Amino acid sequence: MEINSLTAAEIAGGIAEKKFSASEVFSSCMEAVHRGEPDISALITVAEETGHAAAREIDQRIAGGEKPGPLAGVPIVMKDNMCIRGLPATCGSRMLHGWIPPYDAAVAELLSGAGAVFAGKANMDEFAMGGSTEFSAFGPTSNPWDLERVPGGSSGGSAAAVAAGYVPVSLGSDTGGSIRQPASFCGLYGLKPTYGLVSRWGLVAFASSLDQIGPFARTVEDLALLLSVIARPDPRDGTSSRRERPDYTACVKNPSLKGKKVAVVKEFGAMSASVSPEVREALEKTLSLCREEGAEIVEVSLPVSLEFGLPCYYILAPAEASSNLARFDGVRYGLSSKEDSLLELYLRTRGKGFGSEVKRRILTGTYVLSSGYYDAYYLTAQKVRSLMKEEFRRAFGSCDLIALPTSPTPAFKKGELVNDPIQMYLADVFTLPVNLAELPALSLNAGFTSGKKPLPLGVQLIASRWGEPELLNAAAVLERRLGIAGTAPCTKNGKGGRS
Repeated sequence: MEINSLTAAEIAGGIAEKKFSASEVFSSCMEAVHRGEPDISALITVAEETGHAAAREIDQRIAGGEKPGPLAGVPIVMKDNMCIRGLPATCGSRMLHGWIPPYDAAVAELLSGAGAVFAGKANMDEFAMGGSTEFSAFGPTSNPWDLERVPGGSSGGSAAAVAAGYVPVSLGSDTGGSIRQPASFCGLYGLKPTYGLVSRWGLVAFASSLDQIGPFARTVEDLALLLSVIARPDPRDGTSSRRERPDYTACVKNPSLKGKKVAVVKEFGAMSASVSPEVREALEKTLSLCREEGAEIVEVSLPVSLEFGLPCYYILAPAEASSNLARFDGVRYGLSSKEDSLLELYLRTRGKGFGSEVKRRILTGTYVLSSGYYDAYYLTAQKVRSLMKEEFRRAFGSCDLIALPTSPTPAFKKGELVNDPIQMYLADVFTLPVNLAELPALSLNAGFTSGKKPLPLGVQLIASRWGEPELLNAAAVLERRLGIAGTAPCTKNGKGGRS
């Protein structure tokens, strides 16, 4: 077995016990990257030189008797909208091509302090706007399970890097499902934390009231380990909660669903015709396993969230995006060119620097915020968001967790929806309400499609605010029954699968 195919917990433990070195682990990681990248394109930047230097430093510290941290020597990939000092941060856009941050994001500081080694920056939909990682200025990412299909988005590169076995864990950002949907398509665990649990300082903003950083992993233990490192209060982020964080790794020890209530959503029945039969079967299988493990299956009603979540999101998110991306004007930040007037500079810079999906959302957001439409669209959407929060609050009065599909379908083919934005947006119908309600949710792999190239099928568990311990506990129970997520076939001749 290659060292890089071990879990993060196994790598950190092996390095601490001197079974192998951090340098050996990183070399194994780079071998996997060089073997897989010609087909997958999961990474925009490969941090080979700086990563080797960081790994050597970890080895020297261990040789000197130090304990570098719980992630000592663990290679990790971060989505390219998070800042790492000295490495490019492009957000998948021409607008930021060549920009190198002079500082670390809060999560980068925490990971570095825990001994993690940065292996690269992951490909993504431009400025996190997309659901397939096809809207990247640096080309699309392929799904390691089937190279003709998408890995999901916008954190598709982060998911593909873990699924292909480059690294055991990675970070993505989730604004409307951008961690959970790629986790579903790539057969991983992906966690979108409660809004305010993880600092957003150093994350390039898409929609500030919705964005949240979270982890990808192949095991629940690694998911909990990574969350324990990055979930810290941060005075630099005004939305960061000061509440005390538990030890999330303790939540996956001796897990149990006895006495828990897992809810199905009443309104899902009316929507199930648009959901693939295999996804429905995966959801039923998950509920059945929960029942066998001692949970009671109950029903809750979320009529506002499931009917109006999608239109509400596509008013609020573009509105915030149009405001956040106004800074990229050729004067203060981003791409610039020499023009005869300020207007020509704006038009040329933003026209050349932004891709089609980003332009579409900026225009939509500017429209709903304009005079005469603000009350009709933006203000109304904010009222609907308040109703959704209250609806979820009532629902969790009668259950501990809510189960829904992560995505209505398995991974779709490249190019299939790229010119059909409405269908692309509908792929997030079950994930968007969670962000609007500021809740935590976790996607897990609950099976595979049939056929020559089996595709992962994801199920989503949703908890009340600060309910990450409930999610990790339930995922650990289900992992005992379903097995851990294995690495996918990472090249046309590769091997992989559930272990």
